[in-house]
Amino acid sequence: MLSNCVAAAVLATAYVLALVVELNPALPLHPSRLIPLVATVGLFYGFHLTVIFYVLLVLRQLLARELFSPAWISVDVLAWLTAISASAGALLMWRNVAASSLVLDPATASTIVRSGYALAAAAACCFIVAVLHRGRPRARAAWVSMFLLIAAASVATPMALRGRGTPPPLEARPIDAPLTASEAERSARVVVIAIDGGSLDFITSATAEGRLPNFGRLLDAGAVRHLATLHPTSAEAVWAAVATGKLPQKNGVRSASNYQIAGSDESIELLPGFCFARGLVRFGFLLEQPHSSSTFRTRTLWTILSTHGFSVAVVGWPLTQPAPIVRGYLVSDTFHRAAAMPSGLDDPSAIYPPELQPEAVAAMENVKSAESAGIVTASAGLEERYETPARIDRAYERIARALARSRPPQVMLTRYQSLDPIGHYFLRYATPSEFGDVTDDERRRLGPVLEHHYALIDEAVGRAIASLEPDDLLLVVSGYGMEPLGLGKRLLERVIGDPELSGTHENAPDGFLMAYGAAVARGRLQARASVVDVVPTILYFLGLPTGRDMDGYVRTDLFQPSFTEDRPIAFIPTYDR
Repeated sequence: MLSNCVAAAVLATAYVLALVVELNPALPLHPSRLIPLVATVGLFYGFHLTVIFYVLLVLRQLLARELFSPAWISVDVLAWLTAISASAGALLMWRNVAASSLVLDPATASTIVRSGYALAAAAACCFIVAVLHRGRPRARAAWVSMFLLIAAASVATPMALRGRGTPPPLEARPIDAPLTASEAERSARVVVIAIDGGSLDFITSATAEGRLPNFGRLLDAGAVRHLATLHPTSAEAVWAAVATGKLPQKNGVRSASNYQIAGSDESIELLPGFCFARGLVRFGFLLEQPHSSSTFRTRTLWTILSTHGFSVAVVGWPLTQPAPIVRGYLVSDTFHRAAAMPSGLDDPSAIYPPELQPEAVAAMENVKSAESAGIVTASAGLEERYETPARIDRAYERIARALARSRPPQVMLTRYQSLDPIGHYFLRYATPSEFGDVTDDERRRLGPVLEHHYALIDEAVGRAIASLEPDDLLLVVSGYGMEPLGLGKRLLERVIGDPELSGTHENAPDGFLMAYGAAVARGRLQARASVVDVVPTILYFLGLPTGRDMDGYVRTDLFQPSFTEDRPIAFIPTYDR
């Protein structure tokens, strides 16, 4: 039974490896380059699939009416297990194409779809062999030859469809803004508050009960709509799409980071979904390599505005290390880590211009922890889950406020990144009805934790509203939402050592867009917008044209007719030249 499980697991692992190389078309297929991939990813899936198949055979043994004693290598057993594996592999490929359609280029998506059909055909053939073998078991040589042919074809076909892959793109460099244009005349200001993992349903519920008053003002007097996010969902890919108005195929950011194969110089960019691939990172088979500002292959909002004479302020945005040149200032989301290290003071690459570093460091001093909010957690582990992220957001908030007082920008973008990690672990206590295993004591002590952090952002919204002049615009953007972790995933997390995890955004729940200002049309709009619509809408509001190569659209329905009737949408081919 074990030998058959190992053989079937090797074949099933080959299907997963085929999907990995198809999702990463720049990965070369040379054997010397694939050996590290097989030795890490292959080992991870080979071991777990062997266990799964062995459990299936044990169940078969327990439920069988007659003695079940397969040969060391049994055509009957392998045909059934391969039929199951190939069917699951085909479904896995089609699910990944459907879920990652905004990330994959058309050629890659087509290759994976056709590979799925090949595996489905292999599954059907293995099923036929398994059925016919029962009727004519004596023709052993024929069945062995037929099965080997099907198994070999099921692996070779996806690799042949993938081919040698595409050459990797040229090494990127930061796309700096040539600040040759004169500064634009003082015009309407735009303030953007970006939130990781914000839930419109949570905010609506809290404001209905009289809490989060400033979010309530946005709901009552502003425009609100759901915002479709990306899948696979990661803060880096989502905020890159928000900042460029372009999907990952164009902006170059397809995932949270690159993943280096342990013990090798090779790396992959995109992991498959629906097969616990994050376990490869958790258990050290793959090492995360963070993206940098040079990952962008197109201009961002701050470089576009800087080029056209608008002063900008960007605080806490991902993929801004090293900090690019802008007209104004930019503080990367890595600044808090750099400032905490002695070497960081000698390398001010996380902030531009570098001479602002002392002022930013001073603003971070004496940041109060979450204990000031009166939060009592059940354990030191949970306390750290809240305290560290909350302190980070408070630090960037202080930096943004301090720098804005001395250098008021025309467009300001501040990101609150910590609601995401806090929501992962405290959503259970904030919405206990979704889980059913929360005690009254936990609800009393831990229920307010998540809302305390929403209140921090609510205060920032209130200050932004108070600072608006009649012609200004406030946008509150949640790039993706948060939803309860499914029962199966919660049980799995208990097994692998993270039982407190309760929130997820794996299924790409919607974020939201709130607009507030004199030009904004009030009301909650039913039609969904997209994360790539933010930049075109800001450009339109500031009187700049939209790039035709952008994937987003100007959302004129956010504004009153009196604002849009004399302001037609203008276009240019691209901002990248």
